[in-house]
Amino acid sequence: MVRPPPTPYPLAAKAEPQNIVIDLARTAIVVIDMQNDFCSPHGWLSHIGVDVTPVRTPIAPLQALLPRLRGKGVPVLWLNWGNRPDRLNLSPSLLHVYKPTGEGVGLGDPLPGSASPAAGARVLERDSWAAAIVDGLTAEPADIHVAKYRISGFWDTELDSILRNLGVTTLLFAGVNVDQCVLCTLQDANFLGYDCILVSDCSATTSPSYCLEATLYNVKQCFGFVTTSDHLLNGLHSERP
Repeated sequence: MVRPPPTPYPLAAKAEPQNIVIDLARTAIVVIDMQNDFCSPHGWLSHIGVDVTPVRTPIAPLQALLPRLRGKGVPVLWLNWGNRPDRLNLSPSLLHVYKPTGEGVGLGDPLPGSASPAAGARVLERDSWAAAIVDGLTAEPADIHVAKYRISGFWDTELDSILRNLGVTTLLFAGVNVDQCVLCTLQDANFLGYDCILVSDCSATTSPSYCLEATLYNVKQCFGFVTTSDHLLNGLHSERP
């Protein structure tokens, strides 16, 4: 049961409020809710009238960043919302989300229609089209998948156990919505002692702009650091043996 410490693999990158040096040997990236129901034009949010264009913007930078991180041995964790089919893991307050009057299409309800890939899919149901990674992003066999059903990905999931068994101490955060599930998961990671870095161009929200501004302010002020995929990639290009 002796666990030799990994050889440090430092990477320097520009960030706010300070530049950072992280150890890739103890780093993982958590990609949150980049799934069909949130990001596809055929998914749940689009069906209820939300413009999903903003939450599709992380797709391109993640396409560039994830292969490079994998190539350096950085674990990629996909943290997607996935309810039980019987919804027994959902409280009444969660069933209320986006369905405040009790009418319409809410968590676990089937999407109407028959002409789209989402036809009949139940909203955010685990192992369904609704919870699958959005087109444009592809998981590799070695990637790790964790289903959540809270705004934070640490509550009532195996996420913390997996990260600790991997020996991870630094987390890169990406995904949607940055002011909701991404921020709450990042906050809980900070409370648990992880070093937290938000990759801003790999994150997005459908909320008003002031929500994004407040999120970036609070991450930099209280919970960690903010960088971009370009800064991380530049750090990888300039690395030294």
